[in-house]
Amino acid sequence: MRKVAIVGAGMTRFGKFPGRYIEDLGAEAALHALEHAGMSHKEIEAAFVGNVTQGPSSGQRILDYLGVCGVPTLNHENGCGSSSAAFRDAYIAVATGVFDRVLVIGVEHMTRRMKGLIEFDDGMNLLADMGLAMPAMFGLMTRRHMDEYGTTAEQLAQISVKNHKHGTLNPYAQYQKELSLEEILSSRMVSDPLTLLQCTPVGDGGSALILTANKLARRYTNKPVLVEASAFTSVKYKTGVGAATIEGCVRTSREAYETAGVGPEDLDVIELHDCFTTHELIATEDLGLCPKGEAGRLVMEGVTALGGKIPVNPSGGLLSKGHPLGATGAAQIVELVWQLRGECGRRQVEGAKVALAHNAGGIVSTIEPAATSVTILAG
Repeated sequence: MRKVAIVGAGMTRFGKFPGRYIEDLGAEAALHALEHAGMSHKEIEAAFVGNVTQGPSSGQRILDYLGVCGVPTLNHENGCGSSSAAFRDAYIAVATGVFDRVLVIGVEHMTRRMKGLIEFDDGMNLLADMGLAMPAMFGLMTRRHMDEYGTTAEQLAQISVKNHKHGTLNPYAQYQKELSLEEILSSRMVSDPLTLLQCTPVGDGGSALILTANKLARRYTNKPVLVEASAFTSVKYKTGVGAATIEGCVRTSREAYETAGVGPEDLDVIELHDCFTTHELIATEDLGLCPKGEAGRLVMEGVTALGGKIPVNPSGGLLSKGHPLGATGAAQIVELVWQLRGECGRRQVEGAKVALAHNAGGIVSTIEPAATSVTILAG
């Protein structure tokens, strides 16, 4: 397969925008990515679009708004991993020579005018209807991790402290305010022991990437970012590994490391799926950044903060940057492209050369995300 490069990356600010729609959010992000790449929209050969809640032909509606007509447009719905799935298929399409230049868009509009509610046509699935919604699932994971490894409420809350501090450095973040440990611990309980400020917010936004064959990348930029690995897997049937480990994360990251020829010790910067503080805690361990049970200690010692040895979520993560479902996976990669190109200003990880994005989404018949994506990039 051919080497694939990312030559453009752009996004909107994440936030609550009741007067906007996915068409203009997606188009804005795409225009930013095209401008970043120095590419005309007329050069785009195909588009891959991730979205959860806005119904059929969402990608075509965005492309029509953008003025990109007549190209194959493929829509992806994979829960919080929707635009990671779109990215994966775009990568494969370029790597195999089907297309030379493609556009990836992730977009979501989760708020509604004067209601601020997420609207789905029906329940997520039987488990959610019975009460095992995402907060409950991660609450159970948290308790298991506490029981097995002695993880404390303060260690979990410190993840939110860290990510909100990072968010103050990101002009695209939904929330740009530092929070104290006490504020996070004393916020309303959602699913014991997870409090409100340990859960991601509802929001809207768009993100976009331009992928090309590596042989064409230098036509557009002298700082192409190479896709060294793109792994995407689904949960195994009734995994039964135990809630303190996410088997899909372990399996997907191992595949990505093997493909890229690197290990966790080679990573300079990581964006991972902190939909709840628990997910960052467990993913830090399952990605091999530290042994099981050690992630809480790492965050308390500042190892995963900006300036630490393993910076995790310098964008602010989902907790602070926001989590418009379909936009999140591509937005993680946008952040890492900017990091590897040295374009992140006050939140820049100095000397970053190798980066990893971890994204997960959905829930099926096990206490584990339904799909997991791990992408490894090199600048």
